[in-house]
Amino acid sequence: MRKLHAALAVALLTMVAIGVSSCGGSSGKEGGTLTGSYASFPDYLDPALSYTAEGWTAMYNTYLPLLTYKHADGEEGAEVVPALAESLPEIGNGGKTYELTLRQGLKYSDGTPVKASDFASSVERMFKLNSPGSPFYTGIVGAEEFAAGKADSIAGIETDDKTGEITIDLTSPSGTFTNELAMLFVALLPPGTPAKNLTTEPPPATGPYEIVSSEPGRGWSYERNPQWAKANGDAIPEVPAGHVDKIEISLVRNSATQVNEIERDKTNWMQTIVPADLYNKVKDKYEGTQFRVERPINLYYFFMNTTQPPFDDVKVRQAVNYAVDTAALERIYSGALTAAHQILPEGMPGHEAFNLYPHDMAKAKALFKEANPSDREITVWTDNESPNDEAGAYFDDVLDKLGFDSTLKTLSADVYFTTIGNATTPDVDAGWTNWYQDYPHPNDFFQPLLAGESILPTNNTNVAETDVPELNEKITKLGEEQLGPEQEKEYAALDREYMELAPWVPYGTNTVSTFVDSEIELDEVIFNPTMGQDLTSFQFK
Repeated sequence: MRKLHAALAVALLTMVAIGVSSCGGSSGKEGGTLTGSYASFPDYLDPALSYTAEGWTAMYNTYLPLLTYKHADGEEGAEVVPALAESLPEIGNGGKTYELTLRQGLKYSDGTPVKASDFASSVERMFKLNSPGSPFYTGIVGAEEFAAGKADSIAGIETDDKTGEITIDLTSPSGTFTNELAMLFVALLPPGTPAKNLTTEPPPATGPYEIVSSEPGRGWSYERNPQWAKANGDAIPEVPAGHVDKIEISLVRNSATQVNEIERDKTNWMQTIVPADLYNKVKDKYEGTQFRVERPINLYYFFMNTTQPPFDDVKVRQAVNYAVDTAALERIYSGALTAAHQILPEGMPGHEAFNLYPHDMAKAKALFKEANPSDREITVWTDNESPNDEAGAYFDDVLDKLGFDSTLKTLSADVYFTTIGNATTPDVDAGWTNWYQDYPHPNDFFQPLLAGESILPTNNTNVAETDVPELNEKITKLGEEQLGPEQEKEYAALDREYMELAPWVPYGTNTVSTFVDSEIELDEVIFNPTMGQDLTSFQFK
């Protein structure tokens, strides 16, 4: 997912004093109101639409899918566990049929009973919304026909509200579908939930918290889900209840101001990465007491639109790769970023380090001269959060030096990804972006980012608009197989094949920071590798 401009999200925990026993050995307080700040509003506060770290962190503990990611740090947090389903799916029919059973007695925060058929209606709503997550689920039998308006329902989803049984039939085996059932895109929502963006009026929740108000541009608020203590909490032991009673999130555009408010104990937690110019100072002063470095798997890169001049020419794209100096970008990120030169980041299965384009401006200019693009007027895009704005400005300057007439366009981080991912936005020639893993599988760095089927009219994640039929087939084939040593080798080869086509300029993997004030138990805060800081884990001393 796009972990936007900053970091991930909030934290995880144990259980609380509303009648649910607390887990773990923490001696911290129960109750209170947690205050947090974001530098930008999430792309959406609608689980079917959000595809950013900000959004996923915000909704990890509100909207539950059938499965979820374990509330834990590190590798343990990458484990898929049951949420609304009783257990992990039974997989049959050669890997094409998934059977699950909904837990009994669950309710949404407004008291509406949760039914098995809500899974089908929630998936159908996602397709109606043209969600960026829809490519993960087109393999369900009948999903493409439903998305095209040729069917009234998705034939491959059968449910029984009396027994809670849910059967999902796929057109072909999948090596990743269990992970995809744990994504927020398919979190269950009540029947009749409108097929429109509900960011300003978030629907009822199934998790330990519910969002009770949302004002884009200002912030949002949580309270405990009243049904968690009554019905859901005891039924779903894999999801902790949380310690605090309320959570208030506000938007503070200036990240230096966010740091100042943490230091003065005016705000308990900042979701945004500590800015580059303060990073080392904060790290040196607070690491181990209020500050912690997190290392989720991610990739920061510049994209080029491969479908139109000048970047439809592979020589031009290769020239740009040679022109970018990753060492300069490491300096921009003040040591928080480590240089990378390929699609699969370190730590992802299939990663085999290589660098096809070591920095060489002379070679870059020679390739550019050889390609001699007729269209040299381009627009470069970035968001306004530091240091991504500085990275975008660096890229713009490099392109000018290479021979382009480049114009830098800097957008508010609130709307950046929805803008560059909209087909009606003109002049999306090149720009800054990033990607954090949705799940620990190399398919996640290919299928949503480089497969032709992921090019969408809105919420597009394949911003380079890469569509290479033979490589699309390889992505599909590998996605159908269970991951093993042979598949990892094939993903490594696929990484090299795409980098030979140079649709991107990968430049680094970034760290994320957890920074809290002196009132929060830092050691209790859980950073899930997919969802970020887990809100249920925040606790006052």
